[in-house]
Amino acid sequence: MSKNQTRLRKALKPKLTGLTEDDYYLNDKGFVVFTEKYHLRRGYCCKSGCLHCPYGFNPKQTREVPKPESK
Repeated sequence: MSKNQTRLRKALKPKLTGLTEDDYYLNDKGFVVFTEKYHLRRGYCCKSGCLHCPYGFNPKQTREVPKPESK
């Protein structure tokens, strides 16, 4: 882990209460990335297209169903 990532992790720690270091990591751009372990512990898919989604959700394969037109 780089010095910058360590600094970001310390800054985010108060906002990420209840999470362990196995639940997430910071990518090269400083974004929080949740691990498969975290998703499984949470117990459901949020349908956000998470990188480590263990539930198989793929936003590219999901189609929006058009709403019926009201008369």
